[in-house]
Formats: sequence, C-alpha cells, structure tokens
Amino acid sequence: MQKMRRKKLFGLVLCFITIGSSRDAHTQSNSHLTEGSQQFASFGEFKLNNGVTIHDFRLGYRTLGKLNASKSNAVLWPTWLGGRSQDLLTFVGPANVVDTNSYFVILVDSIGNGVSTSPSNSSLQPLMKFPQFTVRDMVESERRLLTETLHLSHLHAVMGISMGGMQTFEWAVAYPDFMDLAVSMSGSPQSTSSDKLLWTSEIDAIELDPAWNRGKPTGSLTRGIALAEEIDEMNLTSPGYRTNHTNTDEFESFLAGIRDGAKGGAGSAADQIRQRQAILSLNIPAEFHMSLGQAAKQLHAKLLVVISPQDHMVNPGPAVEFASTIGAPIVRLDSLCGHQSYTCVSTGPTVAQFLANPSSIQDETLTESLNH
Repeated sequence: MQKMRRKKLFGLVLCFITIGSSRDAHTQSNSHLTEGSQQFASFGEFKLNNGVTIHDFRLGYRTLGKLNASKSNAVLWPTWLGGRSQDLLTFVGPANVVDTNSYFVILVDSIGNGVSTSPSNSSLQPLMKFPQFTVRDMVESERRLLTETLHLSHLHAVMGISMGGMQTFEWAVAYPDFMDLAVSMSGSPQSTSSDKLLWTSEIDAIELDPAWNRGKPTGSLTRGIALAEEIDEMNLTSPGYRTNHTNTDEFESFLAGIRDGAKGGAGSAADQIRQRQAILSLNIPAEFHMSLGQAAKQLHAKLLVVISPQDHMVNPGPAVEFASTIGAPIVRLDSLCGHQSYTCVSTGPTVAQFLANPSSIQDETLTESLNH
C-alpha cells in the first residue's frame, strides 16, 4: 500500500514540481551520486512527548545543494504519509521547485515510514510494540537532526505535502523563530472528524484482517490492506474524478488493479497504522491550549497554504481558517483531483516563487493545466 501510495498519490513530475525539462531532471538524477544519498542520524534513546521512548532511534535524511556562509538558505522538507525521502528527490534540483543552486535542502524520512526507525524495522520494539508517536514527535526528531547533526539553528523554510504539511504547521507554531517561511500543501493544523473517520476506517480495515491476529500476525495481510487501499482510493480524488476516469464496465478491472497492488506484510501494516494514528491525534490548538486562531497568531514566519476545495482526504477547512486569521495567502487548486490535485494542477512555479519572494504571492486559484 505504501509503495502504491507513493506512485499514485504524488506522481507529481507531470505538473507540481518540474519547472525544467524532463531531460534536465534525468540528467540531474544521474549526475549527483553522492549528493542526495541516504543518510542516518542516530539519537539512541528518543523520548516521545507521551513519555515513552523509542530505542536505538535513527532518522533518515538526504541533503542537496550547498549551505551558504551565513547558513541562511536551508530548506527542510519532511515526507508525507508512507512516503520516503527518495520520493522527494524528483522535486529538488536546479530549476526545480526547490532550486539547489540557491538552497541547501534537507529531505527527512518521517518516523514510521520504514526508513527511519519504524515498527517494520525495529528489532527492539517490532510491530505493535513500537510506541505510538505524534506529528509533534516527528518535528522534534527533525529539530534534533538540524541542531545536533547539521548544526543549524535557523531555516529559510519548512515545507511539506499532506502529512508533511501537517508537520509544517507544527514547526511554525512550536518553533516560530526557527524559520522565515512555511509552506503547507494539503496539510492541516488539526484533524477534523471527517479526517478521523477516514484514518480510523483504514486502520480498522487492516486490523480486521484475520491474519493480523490482534497485532501478532500469522501471515500476509492481503485482505485488510486491500480494503484499506479501496477506502484510500475512494477518498484520494473526488466522486467526479472517479466517475470521469472509470467507466462502469471497467470497474471490475479497476478494482482488481487496486487489490493486486495492495500487498504487504505485518511490518508494512504496523507502519501504516502508527503513522495514521499520528495523524488522528493531530490537534495543534489543543496541544498548545489555545484556539486555532490564537495558534495562527503565534507564527513569525510568512506562511503559504495550498489547498484543494475538493480534498476528501485532508479537510482543508482548518488550514484555510488558520491562514485567513493572519492574512496568509491561500492558493486553491480548482480540480476534481482532490487530494491528488498536484498531479493535475501546475503548482511548482508558485511555490518556487514564494520561496524566492514571499511578498509576491497573493490569494489565487490555479486550474488544471493538463487534460485529466
């Protein structure tokens, strides 16, 4: 499910990110064998906000570009749900959304993604023995990476998509002086009841697989993961998108494609459950004992919020309210692609412009640039 999600949810090379040609992107990926390679920061005992500890904790990350003399050009980009830092390499490089001729880019594998220490790869706390963590814990691990490993005390920007956008809101409220800019794309400062229903349904689907055996798996979870993937697919875009792209007589083959690609073992299932639980618990106003508007007023960074009104996966309401409270620009993606609108709407140039000149961006609506 995670592999499938990475392929379909943010196959953004068509629209969202690529500003240069596809040939340039190909050349870039083959000319930097050392730059952008997988690295790990080891933190030993990593204490979570709930007081529980992840043992032998390692955080995966990649860096690209060069840090300038004043250390003022660093950009942090954590991963989305199930995503890996490798997936973000497509979006970074010369003439890309985050131009490595101008920025030092840090791509981070969020806790529980199967690269950083996760239920699937922890020998000391495997599967559901792995403690529940939060989006705030992800941010704390990234802060330690920046300050202890990379020796950075300030960022030019924090940015992210979906769960990465949730981390962006956490960063901006928890550490308002740590960055100049914050860019949240399809993220949220607070999971709504609609969001919670989605993530709970997907977790339930996985756990109801007979092979799950109450967290002591007896085999591959093909049934539960397939059902969770069906729920995911139903919410990834919009009813209009699905109706337009899947004819009634093609439905059985469409469904078979979902099920055939939705295979995973116990480790993958545990990763998916724990990351979804982190999103379920997302509630920045409650975390800081204030209203959503008061939380927004904690920001010192300039904020850009990108949302899709048709997003059925991450309700855009809280992000819009948050941005509106402080007059931050909101870019709305007019597309039936919903949460996947970045595959249908050219968003990269706007984000790149904000990173270079934030005052030049105002509220706007972007429409589909390709035939979807």
